[in-house]
Amino acid sequence: MLAIWIKLDSEGPVFYRQVRVGRNGIDFRIYKFRSMRVGSDKKGLLTVGEQDNRITGSGSFIRKYKLDELAQLINVLFGDMSLVGPRPEVRRYVDLYSTEQLKVLSVRPGITDIASIEYMNENALLAGSDDPEKLYVEKVMPEKLSLNLDYIRTRSFVSDIGLIFETIFKIG
Repeated sequence: MLAIWIKLDSEGPVFYRQVRVGRNGIDFRIYKFRSMRVGSDKKGLLTVGEQDNRITGSGSFIRKYKLDELAQLINVLFGDMSLVGPRPEVRRYVDLYSTEQLKVLSVRPGITDIASIEYMNENALLAGSDDPEKLYVEKVMPEKLSLNLDYIRTRSFVSDIGLIFETIFKIG
């Protein structure tokens, strides 16, 4: 039903694919249900709030309830991702990581993580900034990486199950 809605709402494919950096620094194509107009990523990698004019009508709903991320189950099946783990980033930002921060690439990236839960309002936060890129690189990204490094040090099957349920409750 989601695919039909996307197709009826705007021109373009159902899925959006983007190169992200995965485990051991290896690039892979991440799948998402498309929530933005075709070519929007050429106008910037960061999405800045719900009023971003690149977002389609269906995309607002899809993004609000994180339904765009469900397509990443394809990446889980391919072995590029797991259900829980640090969110994969684009190479442009990974190239800015410190030696310590690069340790997040030692594990398979996930569909959800503690940073995604803590920064559920990231788009709104960036939208309120005069320089969203600077805010992301200097504040948001380092804080998310710190949370993910803590996760890597303490992760367990039980904590992963907890993060999955926390994600579901936070979205709902």
